[in-house]
Amino acid sequence: MIHLTLDTKKCMAELLLQKTFDDFLFIEGEITTFNKFSIDGFIHQEFYGTESEKTSLEEIHSTWDKLRDFCFSLIKGRRTPLNFRFIFSLSKAKIRQLISEKQLDFHPDTVQGLYINFRYDGSVLTCTTGTSLNTFTLDKSLEHAFDKWVGEFFSINEINWNMQ
Repeated sequence: MIHLTLDTKKCMAELLLQKTFDDFLFIEGEITTFNKFSIDGFIHQEFYGTESEKTSLEEIHSTWDKLRDFCFSLIKGRRTPLNFRFIFSLSKAKIRQLISEKQLDFHPDTVQGLYINFRYDGSVLTCTTGTSLNTFTLDKSLEHAFDKWVGEFFSINEINWNMQ
C-alpha cells in the first residue's frame, strides 16, 4: 500500500475530462457539494428488460466511463466540492495481465481486487492503493508490483505525485 499526494488540477482533468481512467472499474464513490451523493458501482442486471440487453461481462461493476459524465455534472460549477472519494479497481483482465507480465506466483482467481482510492478533502487530492486477496499469504509481491504500476501509470499520464 502506498499513499500519494497528487497534482489536483491535472488529476481532476484526467479523471473527469479525459478517458485516462475509463477502463477502471468503479467500486463506489461519494461526492459532497450542496448535498452528499453516494454512488454504488454494482451493475444491477434486473434493470435490463431482455436477456439480449443484459451485460455478459465477467465484471460486476461499471467502468468509470459509464459514470464519469454523471460525476462531472455533480462536481462542475463555480465552487469546488467540499470533498469526494472514489474507489477504482483494475479489471480482472488487467489483473491477469499484471500477474503475467510480472511473472508473479498468484492465480488471478485469488485476487479480489487491486484498488486505487482517491480522496479529495476540499484542497488536497490523495491516492491510496490497496490489495485484497481471497486467500491469506505473506507474499507481498503482487502488492509491490501493483504499487509500482500505479506510480508508473500516473507518471505516463503526466500526473505529478509525491509519496507520503
